[in-house]
Order: sequence, then C-alpha cells, then structure tokens
Amino acid sequence: MIDWFQRTADECRLDSSTAEELDVNGFAVIDGPVIPAGMDALTLAYDRVVGETIGADKSVGRTTTRVHDLVNRGAEFDCLYVHGPALAASFHVVRRPFKLSNLLARTLHPRSGAQTWHTDVVPGQDGWPMLGFILMLDRFTAENGATRFLRGSHTHAMDARSVLESDLVPACGDRGCMVVYHGAVVHGHGSNATDRPRRSIQGAYIPRDAQGFGLAERMTTDTRARIGGLAEYLIAG
Repeated sequence: MIDWFQRTADECRLDSSTAEELDVNGFAVIDGPVIPAGMDALTLAYDRVVGETIGADKSVGRTTTRVHDLVNRGAEFDCLYVHGPALAASFHVVRRPFKLSNLLARTLHPRSGAQTWHTDVVPGQDGWPMLGFILMLDRFTAENGATRFLRGSHTHAMDARSVLESDLVPACGDRGCMVVYHGAVVHGHGSNATDRPRRSIQGAYIPRDAQGFGLAERMTTDTRARIGGLAEYLIAG
C-alpha cells in the first residue's frame, strides 16, 4: 500500500520565498497547475458547471455565486487539488497528514461590494490548521475585487471587525495564478468596480481527522474510476 502522505512529502518541495511569504504575510501568489493554453478549456468547463448546476450545491448571493463539489463535475478540475506547490504549501502550514476539505466555483458579481473581513479557521477549531487556495480564472486586480489580506494577521489573535480597509493588500495576478494562504489570516474579497464578473476556483486542505465538507461520501463511481491514487487519498480522508 502506498504511503501517499510520505510520498508526496518527499516529492513536493516549497521554494524558500513562498515559505517565507506564508510565514511572514500569511499568503503567497504562485503559479497554478494549468498552462496558459489550457485556461480557456478550464474556464469553459467552469461556465458550463455554473450554468447547469441547480439545487443545494448552488447558491446565488448578493455579491457571489457559488457551486460546490467540483470534484465530481468533470475531469477538467482534477489537476487543481493535486498541484505539487499547493500540496507543499499545505505540508508547510498543516504539518501533518491532510485532506481536501472542499473545491468550489465562486463568481464575484459585477458592481458588487466588498466581503466582510474574516478568518476561515481559528486555533483549536475543527479544521485547524488550514491551507486555502484560490485559482484565478480571471485576472485578479484591485478594481475587480481581488482577495485582500492583512499581512501577518495569522500569527496572533485579533478581532477582524477592527481591521480597516486600508490595512489590507490585494493578492493580484494573471489568470492561471494561484493564491495559497493560511486559514487564520484575515482576508476577504474587495469590491468589484467593473462591469464583468470575476471568477475563481477555491479549495482548502485540513487535517485528516477534521470534518470538512464530506467529499469522501459524495465521491461518485465515475470520479473514483477517473482519478489517480493521490487524488483519491486527498478526497477519501
């Protein structure tokens, strides 16, 4: 039986600059798993899923539309959560065997306001520590609501309500880039002041004994037959 945790730990290496950014700032922008020539196909798959999904897995809010469980919605999404640098970042933050907690589509609506600043998880909470990731399907800019972070806020307890908008910095990048971040860093998307939606795919890794969103129970026969051993390990928990 393959020890996927040890094998991945041996094969995935986090470069020193990204490790320093995660330690000091709580987030970093890295290259994503999809080459530029493949981004159009991934975006088409994203739009198809968001357009076709109905029911409880799709939520349309005031500022964003979300679709959960991309793991079971097409092979185009399989490479996203086995991306070596993202796994290496997770080793760096979680520091013990982990699993994929969720994988979802998220579209920020045009002319929508900023999100309330928050943390995803706090020390001692189920799911601590967490490594989140955001794949940019569209270019992230300050104008279209790029996710903003309070540098260093993952290192100490604080009230996110006391954070001023001017304290946060946007994580900008071209389409195909990926943000990796510590789940305890204060963050939230900014205002989308443009007339176009801003699309992304988001996910998180958490300790294997944490609850997560039940991806293992939802994994379909088709998904299990399609994905590789590492992917199944990350989903199965």
